[in-house]
Amino acid sequence: MENLILVGVGPMAVAYAEVLIALNQPFIAVGRGEQSAKEFEKKTKVKPILGGLAQFLDTNQIANNTRAIIATGTEVLMSSLLMLTKKGVSKILIEKPAAISIEELLDNESQLSRYSENIFVAYNRRFYASVIEAQRLIKEDDGILSMHFEFTEWAHKIEPLEKAKGVKENWFFANSTHVVDLAFYLSGKPKDWSAFSKKGDIKWHEKTNFSGAGITEKGVIFSYLSNWESAGRWSIELLTKNRRIYLKPLEGLMTQQKGSVEVVNHEFDLGFDISYKPGLFHQVEAFYNDEQARLVPLAEHIDNSKHVYKVIID
Repeated sequence: MENLILVGVGPMAVAYAEVLIALNQPFIAVGRGEQSAKEFEKKTKVKPILGGLAQFLDTNQIANNTRAIIATGTEVLMSSLLMLTKKGVSKILIEKPAAISIEELLDNESQLSRYSENIFVAYNRRFYASVIEAQRLIKEDDGILSMHFEFTEWAHKIEPLEKAKGVKENWFFANSTHVVDLAFYLSGKPKDWSAFSKKGDIKWHEKTNFSGAGITEKGVIFSYLSNWESAGRWSIELLTKNRRIYLKPLEGLMTQQKGSVEVVNHEFDLGFDISYKPGLFHQVEAFYNDEQARLVPLAEHIDNSKHVYKVIID
């Protein structure tokens, strides 16, 4: 198989390393922090190269068939991506949302456009076993009629987190878009819709209260709601002619049959989502096998950022 560079040695990089080891895929891990590198080696038995990505690329010849997985902190995702593309890395999987903000992503759109077919953004929830099973049920029922989703964030838990400057300020883009991407992946892109947002008392994020509704390009009526200063959680509800499908939490699956008030757990094969970070095994597998149906190409992510995420947040 091709050469592979895993950029980053933090907890997310550890999760990727565990999958790569299971797939018998050799890789080089490149990181910066000595403490995180020690933890990485302890958990994966792989010794990282320290000094950072820039130093590694300057002192090593990069083969033509090299691929990369970028699993760094949000604040250095874009800089890592730009360094790798300039060195001619052939294919890249980058952790979401590929930049610290929508503005940083769009500022670099033109210089990344020539590489966009080979860059994929890691929205791993598309690969959840629960999502794959939900799609099977949807197909069985001849499609989705309507959808509701929620991307409420627990502000009281986020508030004390120590993050790089700009990460919490762009939390919707950095985190909540996991739900938004998945919702519109399942139902189609929004076509005719209205979005509303409101400021709250949270100091580190400008908007805290969101709602919207409309119809997608597949004819699915949808609505969403999110209030970061109240109660709630991430969830998606999918309504077919036979049942309501609950992804609540997203890793789980419950159903309610038409004509019944009972909501029951739906049994399905959790597969690799038990042994590895949910969705990650099949995402990495798809990246390597060039199976692009569930992957998010950079061009699609940029389009979503312009026409979906920016609309919701603004």
